[in-house]
Amino acid sequence: MDILLLFLGFIFVCLGIIGAFLPILPGPLTGWVGLLLLHYTSAVPKDWTFLGITLAVAIVVWIVDYFIPAMGTKRFGGSKYGVYGTMIGLIIGLFSPIPFGMLIGAFVGAFIGETVFDKKTTDKALKASFGSLLGFLVSASIKLGVGVVYFWFFISTFWEYKSAFF
Repeated sequence: MDILLLFLGFIFVCLGIIGAFLPILPGPLTGWVGLLLLHYTSAVPKDWTFLGITLAVAIVVWIVDYFIPAMGTKRFGGSKYGVYGTMIGLIIGLFSPIPFGMLIGAFVGAFIGETVFDKKTTDKALKASFGSLLGFLVSASIKLGVGVVYFWFFISTFWEYKSAFF
């Protein structure tokens, strides 16, 4: 059973890193589930303080993640239509065969939202679109950082107790 939990935990921390770029996957929370699964093995002692702190970080990053792209759009003069366009563009870009489809989707979605629905000029719409792209990049960077740290915690904890697994 410990090997199964170890394997599933590893999958979850890897998905936590991937979730930094996929808007439908809560990266930090997924990575935290991987840490939790590792601590539920009989080989690793349960450290509830560690799990509580890492859960709190994951929740804060997960909540802030919903506001950063919108803040970027608003900061650069975007409207709610630009924010909606950003989110729709991210999701459409996720399924795009184009490399960096999510980035392009966020930019184009914000641009369309601003020009078509808010009737902004091209210059103002481009500025708001740049803000949405910048917000997405900042958000993804924060989630990636947390995902990598959780992955490192997982690997280092496993390494410390590897003899108890095998």
